[in-house]
Amino acid sequence: MNNTINKFPLITLLITHFNRSKSLECLLSRFMCLDCEFGDIVVSDDGSSSEHLKAVRELQNKFSFRLIESNENKGLGNNINKGQDAVFTPYTLYVQEDFEPLSIFPEKLCDSQCFMENDKTLDIVRYYAFWPYPYLKNYAGGFFQMYCKLLGTNYGKIYCYADTPHLRRSNFLEKFGRYEEGITGDRMEYRMCVSFIQKKGKGLFYYDCNSLFKHENSSEEPSTMKRQSWKQGNNFFIMLARQVYRQIRYNADVFLIKKR
Repeated sequence: MNNTINKFPLITLLITHFNRSKSLECLLSRFMCLDCEFGDIVVSDDGSSSEHLKAVRELQNKFSFRLIESNENKGLGNNINKGQDAVFTPYTLYVQEDFEPLSIFPEKLCDSQCFMENDKTLDIVRYYAFWPYPYLKNYAGGFFQMYCKLLGTNYGKIYCYADTPHLRRSNFLEKFGRYEEGITGDRMEYRMCVSFIQKKGKGLFYYDCNSLFKHENSSEEPSTMKRQSWKQGNNFFIMLARQVYRQIRYNADVFLIKKR
């Protein structure tokens, strides 16, 4: 691949990190293997243990990133906020430390930047999801525009925004508000989803998401996200209750309740 495709001086790679220094090294190494050069790289650490923080500082010698530290664990919302505050380029590529880009990604990142430069109304371009966004219309080059169908029954419509890898404008927090701090990661993400829809966010979704990133959770560095077991159960009645609850809550939050 032509290396000029892989130079992104207008984009900062923002990585949030907590106690997964080997995963962070894998992510940075993968971008290096893909010959990706960014205007800046920011690693925002959420009060990792001394062992992991020492390893992260050693990685700075190899990868030349700016490390934004915290003296204690304050949660994902705070970690993204302080990381985004450190960004000075027009665009931010946000990736959590347990993802790795695949070979086609630099090409699609180049496309994404072109789309955002040509369409000033675009706020975000998403690259990974655990399930496809339900309401899409064709845009270009394998990308689809997301829209929130008012009477759509698929509760996934709320996730126009997600914390999985995406490119966004660096003034994102000015338009949609800062990430709420002091709550769980899932609740924080949900509230940003609501804000994104309420404030008429516009975004693209790459349909074949699994071809752009892989999500790695090794036994040595497992996910730090903990969820209540009842929310993940496959019992028919629990699934039905979740479906009804989500329809009522999501529609109420997006279309009837508070302005952030």
